[in-house]
Amino acid sequence: MIATFQTWKVLPHGKLTEIDENILTVVGEIPMPIGGLQRRMTVVRLTDGRLVIFSAISLDDDEMRALEDYGTPAFLIVPNSHHRLDAKTWKDRYPDIQVITPKGARPKVEDAVPVDATSADFGDDSVLLIDVSGTRSLESALLVTRTDGTTLVLNDVVANIRDEKGFGGWLLRMMDFASDEPQVPIPIKAAIVSDKAALSEQLLRWADIPSLKRILVSHGSAIETDPSGALRQLAASL
Repeated sequence: MIATFQTWKVLPHGKLTEIDENILTVVGEIPMPIGGLQRRMTVVRLTDGRLVIFSAISLDDDEMRALEDYGTPAFLIVPNSHHRLDAKTWKDRYPDIQVITPKGARPKVEDAVPVDATSADFGDDSVLLIDVSGTRSLESALLVTRTDGTTLVLNDVVANIRDEKGFGGWLLRMMDFASDEPQVPIPIKAAIVSDKAALSEQLLRWADIPSLKRILVSHGSAIETDPSGALRQLAASL
């Protein structure tokens, strides 16, 4: 695991993009010995203008100004202990932001930044923070309902990296982070998934959401073609 950043560190990233009503996302890259690893931050604006930041990425000045114009950063979701890289510097930049992480991840996350809570009531019924079943409360997800559909924001429990090349791409494929279809990565099964049956049931419950429109994952492309079918295939793969 890369050491937590102690100062604001901007790694390669794209531009914030509004993919749905009050939902922004941006994709960046973490340099790794095997090559760059894609990573995603998702930003959800609540009805009162406060922002929920899911899996924070430190952006350049222009993109941070765009984010602050969009709303007030109020909740910093560290969705598991592997995604604490930028947590301290975000807390330093926004001292009033509430740091939230799942209960099982709290001890390791607190090595990097004080944690305020392991659950959240955002005061907005359209945005729910969920402990992912079958992960011993080590992994969080967001469910965001909008007028034209529902977006499921997942973290490491599903990966969907495409078109990775070279040795790094081969290694990511061997670990099921990269594939021709979404996968539950092998290291995540080993480190986070403790009850495959419970996780499978969770995936199927999400698949049954009639309004499900897309799935955002922290590592890889958005799943927008038949997201319910993808979840059912993932459940069957467990």
